[in-house]
Amino acid sequence: MDFAFSAEQDMLRVAAKEFLAEQFPLDGVPAIVDGEPGWQPDSWKQLAELGWTDPDLTLLDHTVLFEETGAALLPGPFFATVALAWPAFDDELKTQVSNGDLRVSLAWAENGRPQDLRHADYTTTVAADGRVTGTKVLVPDAAATDALVVVVDGGALRLVRTADADVRALSTSDRSRRLYEVSFDNAPSRALNGSLADIENRAMVLAAAEALGVGRRALEDGIAHASTRAQFGKVIGTYQAVSNQLVDAYAAVELARSLTYWAAWSVQEGDGDAEVACAAAKSAATEAAVTACEHVIQVLGGVGMTWEHILHRLYKRAQWLESFGSGTRALRARIADAVIG
Repeated sequence: MDFAFSAEQDMLRVAAKEFLAEQFPLDGVPAIVDGEPGWQPDSWKQLAELGWTDPDLTLLDHTVLFEETGAALLPGPFFATVALAWPAFDDELKTQVSNGDLRVSLAWAENGRPQDLRHADYTTTVAADGRVTGTKVLVPDAAATDALVVVVDGGALRLVRTADADVRALSTSDRSRRLYEVSFDNAPSRALNGSLADIENRAMVLAAAEALGVGRRALEDGIAHASTRAQFGKVIGTYQAVSNQLVDAYAAVELARSLTYWAAWSVQEGDGDAEVACAAAKSAATEAAVTACEHVIQVLGGVGMTWEHILHRLYKRAQWLESFGSGTRALRARIADAVIG
């Protein structure tokens, strides 16, 4: 059995890497995310024209894309729309997203309740006439969207126009992925299909893919620095205290890569081990990205601690991905339950 990516997927990766390097060079991202509105709205149409929001793309195709957008710290609602809200879309919504006419995020988390997507106990309610009332927190890129997929009590999904909600920015460390508190006061909505399990599995796979990109990009900086920075007459990469950190981080990222591709395949093919695979991928990849950033900070020394260097922004994205949804400990407990009961 051949588990390699297809020639078309390899071409997609190359095209994505070239586009992001040209339109969103990593050293230019800080100026975008530290300004307002925090992203480039014109880029959404560009992504649609490139086919990144095409409904015909498979989850494996999107895994390729998200690894590259993670490495580029792409700002904007691409993750919110394609990784989070996508499983709830009907054909009409998918067409609007594909045309670049609609941006959506998922509003699920509430204060005082678990942040994962497996429970159905929410205080946000929907009345008989379809009007939604409640407050959601930690909604990714809500201000950059046209609509929100809102999870209400019982786990049902409702589509609410962002203009019918009160959106307030939260203070977050990762400016490249802004979070919001969103309140609904009898906001009109319409029902959507889709399950929270499908949303969670897809989100975990693509969060893991994004984490692979973050970890890879941090390692590239660390390896480049260790290969050129000299101390005591030798490049520092020849010292085990430096090289071992990079090797350990590289091994963790590559192991997580195998788990992420397995999870993407499992979800796409409806494999029975999909939930375990997704939990393994998300926990391993996000932890590997955090570890890679921490090790590279050590390798770079004082340079890695400066505000001007891109490394702290990669580190913040890695930390957000690790904390997103179910945490690493909860996911590993889920894996243990599945494996040993």
